[in-house]
Amino acid sequence: MEVALRKVHDSDLAVFFRQMNDPESLRMAAFTPEDPADRDGFDAKWRRIRDRELVRTVLADGDVVGTASVYGEPGEREVTYWVDRAYWGRGIATAALRLLLAEVSERPLYARAAADNEGSLRVLRKCGFRDSARASGFAHARGEEIAEIVLTLHD
Repeated sequence: MEVALRKVHDSDLAVFFRQMNDPESLRMAAFTPEDPADRDGFDAKWRRIRDRELVRTVLADGDVVGTASVYGEPGEREVTYWVDRAYWGRGIATAALRLLLAEVSERPLYARAAADNEGSLRVLRKCGFRDSARASGFAHARGEEIAEIVLTLHD
């Protein structure tokens, strides 16, 4: 499967909205918007991040399957990604994150994942991120405070 990144097109947003409302994906991601079904809030967020952040559409064999981005202030920048659940377990997130990291020379970079999200933690560790802290936060998708792992990429 060929994985590629490209700039976000307006037509991608409807796909992202659908993907980001899958109940199982939301539960695994945990740290999601309070109301992921709020389309106005979704659109406002995307207008904001497309202007300020490095955000890419993830393609697998030409199909839109998710997003990958770097956001935040210099010295505190974090990576995040989302892959449609139908494509989990195929190495797409790992390939997409590696492509994103090749675009960003700034280090350190940080990432966060729910402590029980083994799939995401595996992707991050394969890409060179190392556990650097434990934290907790309110996970809207789960309706409770949960443990998260903070990871850092230095090289």
